[in-house]
Amino acid sequence: MAVGCIDCHCHVTADEFLQDTKEILERSRKEGIRALVSVTEHCREFERLIQLSESYPDFLMPCFGVHPIQNNGDGPRSVTMKDLEPALIWFEKCQKDLVAIGEIGLDFTPWLTPTAREKEEQIKVLKLQLDFAKRLDLPVNVHSRSTGRQTIAFLKEQGVEKALLHNFAGRPSAALEGVKAGYFFSFPPAVTKNNQREKLIRQIPLENICLETDSPALGPNREERNVPWNIHIPCEYIAQVKGLSPEAVCEATAHNALRLFHKMKYKLNK
Repeated sequence: MAVGCIDCHCHVTADEFLQDTKEILERSRKEGIRALVSVTEHCREFERLIQLSESYPDFLMPCFGVHPIQNNGDGPRSVTMKDLEPALIWFEKCQKDLVAIGEIGLDFTPWLTPTAREKEEQIKVLKLQLDFAKRLDLPVNVHSRSTGRQTIAFLKEQGVEKALLHNFAGRPSAALEGVKAGYFFSFPPAVTKNNQREKLIRQIPLENICLETDSPALGPNREERNVPWNIHIPCEYIAQVKGLSPEAVCEATAHNALRLFHKMKYKLNK
């Protein structure tokens, strides 16, 4: 059951979709998905995402962001200010088209970000992107691997009022601090493989939950490409955990998405 659901975090411009992007978008629409919020990880995706969103203006909602982990073909590494600098020009140029800034955040996975200097650089990159989002009154679409509590604390410290913590894997106590701040949390299809998330989802109010696929990653089967119409999987799982119908979860999470991504309402009504 995906009719009317909003995928609040996917990667339409990922390399895995390059060969059949149009087919992916058109099938997603035929499956009844109401909208896709598509994030980026680096500025090489920005121009393509804007072009696609112009072709699907009432369906594909663009977000620009520089991810805390970068990979330029030489293996993954922690982000630097040099990665962000060219992106800031695009932020200014395309600000009227964006529904959020993302995917941004912190990732202190030990083998990816082993030094204090790298962590400090990540925090600087995040802060500049948060400053831009606040200036434009845009929400942020946030990554928080190995930094759930710290990321939420930093968002609050920076005065961020509108945030989606995607694929959140922190403790329920950390999530509830985010709930107090008015933040939202979303979970991809892979959530069904992780028993620890059940407790987390049970404690987060439905009013603070959105749906995501994170496609092409984090699908029901690790070896297969994830797709946006798998949105029904987290919808049904959350419904099961909460003791609700999938239809109720789909409706509530879509309402939440429209509250969070406030510019989306105007795009959908065009």
